[in-house]
Amino acid sequence: MIVPVACLHLWAIMYVIAPYKYERSYYLFFGIYGLINTYVYFLVIQKLLYSHLFIQGSMAFITGIIFFISLIIFINWLNIRFLYSGTYANLQEKKTNKNVAPITAAAGLGYVIAHLVLTFIYSVSIKMAILIIVLSVLSIATAYFSTFIHRYFFILKNEEIVKKLRPEFGLPKKCRKNI
Repeated sequence: MIVPVACLHLWAIMYVIAPYKYERSYYLFFGIYGLINTYVYFLVIQKLLYSHLFIQGSMAFITGIIFFISLIIFINWLNIRFLYSGTYANLQEKKTNKNVAPITAAAGLGYVIAHLVLTFIYSVSIKMAILIIVLSVLSIATAYFSTFIHRYFFILKNEEIVKKLRPEFGLPKKCRKNI
């Protein structure tokens, strides 16, 4: 796991040097960052379950990988559903009374509960349970970051629409008017 994380850090250097110039590829970077970090959190949770809580057998790993994949798929499905139903546009224009916070919270609740149940089934270590819950919640956030991959491909396919809405998109900072 060190190699993908190291590659991410090297990739991030260009966004530190010229963030405006590489704005389009930043969406791809942030999506990949979300996927890799969600996987890293999954591995850390598994490590805690097996080494500190002394879980044996492969059932916890299989359950964890199923929940990990389900979390990524569900968050991305929810993102696409919100995008094409107009929920995001309505939220930006404040035209809706729909509160999406409970929906997004429920998206990862199953993931957190699964790890909580796994923790208490195999051990009662409260310190490890809290750490696993915190890592599970963080993995929900990083799973959401994976939706930026979809945004990247949308921008690639619809660059003229993006340029129409945001004419400065992708230009270096010195070429932007409003900054």
